[in-house]
Amino acid sequence: TIAGRLVEDFVDEQLSNWYVRLCRRRFWKGEYEQDKIAAYQTLYECLETVVRLMAPISPFFSDEIFIQLNNVTGKHGEASVHHILFPAPKEEVIDRLLEERMALAQDASSLILSLRKKVNIKVRQPLSKALIPVFNPLMEQQLRKVEDLIKTEVNIKEMEYLTETEGFIKKKIKPNFVALGKKLGPKMKAVSSALQNFSQHEISLFEKEGRYSLPLNDEFVDLTLSEVEITSEDIPGWSVASKGSLTVALDINVTPELEQEGNAREFVNRIQKIRKDSDFALTDRIEVKVAAANGIAESLGKYNDYICAEILADKLEITSTIEDGVEIEVNDNPLKVIVIKKG
Repeated sequence: TIAGRLVEDFVDEQLSNWYVRLCRRRFWKGEYEQDKIAAYQTLYECLETVVRLMAPISPFFSDEIFIQLNNVTGKHGEASVHHILFPAPKEEVIDRLLEERMALAQDASSLILSLRKKVNIKVRQPLSKALIPVFNPLMEQQLRKVEDLIKTEVNIKEMEYLTETEGFIKKKIKPNFVALGKKLGPKMKAVSSALQNFSQHEISLFEKEGRYSLPLNDEFVDLTLSEVEITSEDIPGWSVASKGSLTVALDINVTPELEQEGNAREFVNRIQKIRKDSDFALTDRIEVKVAAANGIAESLGKYNDYICAEILADKLEITSTIEDGVEIEVNDNPLKVIVIKKG
């Protein structure tokens, strides 16, 4: 059961929801060159390894996938996944620092997306900045290496790292009653009271060290981060969330410039849906004519090149009225568009 759940978690959370989703452009855009080949080969190795791992617990399904994969590559002479060796770990290719920064990227992205949802700002609406407190140079270095990935994933323009947060981000700490219940027993009330009186400096120190020895009467109670819950209060104009020692503050102010870009991204989404509903091929070129009022027209005009590149349009014509067309809505603004396939 444990092994099966580990495989399930890897396929669902790491491979499908993370790697494949982030690599979509690598899979379908551009020529079949080194970057695209690397993306496909990595996916192939993951899929083949997974079916070999799950063969003992899902014999028929894993065999079917193995056969389909092997029919493409001819990599194995064996006719079944059950005729090849169980995969052995390759210790030499394990990169702990890479795994750590990918976990940071996932957690930071998850926190920022949750903040967007909390304040009802769509992911297609760009935001200007996120602030992340860092406790040591390594944490900042790790985050900087995945900064572009995070910014793309959550659609923000800039990430800033804070080494001192006291006075800017105010935090609260309380016991994780589930984790500490059995450990503390009757001491829980005293520990809870002591944690409530923690200063911002003490909370910051706890986060940096990952553990804290709490003086309690004539003894010390050793606590870890998993045994407490640290939350952050929102700041005017910002929304704040934490997970473990990672805290993110998101600037939720939408400037007119950001709003214009958000309109353009929403328009791209609507045209892509029309392409899909019209059964256009991914590579089909199109021409688009749109009737838009002043505000939206200005947004579409400013980002004309970006829109055309995203929707594979040779031309985007913006006008005040059109007779026919498909009715769409972009951020509560009704529009009419005509999409014509070239050739």
